[in-house]
Amino acid sequence: MSVKPSLQRRRYFIDKTFQTRFIVTFLLVLVFGGCLSVAMTWLGWFGGADTLTSMYDNGGLVIRKTSLAILPSVILTTLVTTCVLGLVVWVVTLLVSHKIAGPMYRFEHDLRAIAEGDLQKSIRIRDGDQFAAMAGSLNVMVGSFKEKLAKLDSELERLAGQAKDMNSSPTLIDGIEECRRTLRDEFRL
Repeated sequence: MSVKPSLQRRRYFIDKTFQTRFIVTFLLVLVFGGCLSVAMTWLGWFGGADTLTSMYDNGGLVIRKTSLAILPSVILTTLVTTCVLGLVVWVVTLLVSHKIAGPMYRFEHDLRAIAEGDLQKSIRIRDGDQFAAMAGSLNVMVGSFKEKLAKLDSELERLAGQAKDMNSSPTLIDGIEECRRTLRDEFRL
């Protein structure tokens, strides 16, 4: 029984450029929402400019314009909410971008090895990461390619044996053997 190697990542910033852009985009959306909230408050301020509100301030009853009475509380609430949500958005987008950047890093690394001829390589990504179906399809493609090249290698071996049995020219036998060596040098089956 073989033990499956651990595929846990130890770094959350895998592709810093992509992940930073991803996080900053969401944070800008959040800041835009906060600014929109403040703008709506200002619109409410203009709508309530001619009303009065009574409130307690320093132990005494004070009468103020409604817009001036509630504006500081609304702005403070908006700022605190935006900061707390900013932290939550930062953490969530970091984790989401990690599930995208991690598989993309694996694809780049594994496909580079496959392109160099290592057909024993398979693309492995963690459960729950994006692109699992694509990794499976690529693994099927590489397996099919490996199988076809192995058949070609076997056919070249058979042809070389036949050529030797028939006392064919050494040039033909050497040519077949050279094709086989090239195939084995270029691809790790």
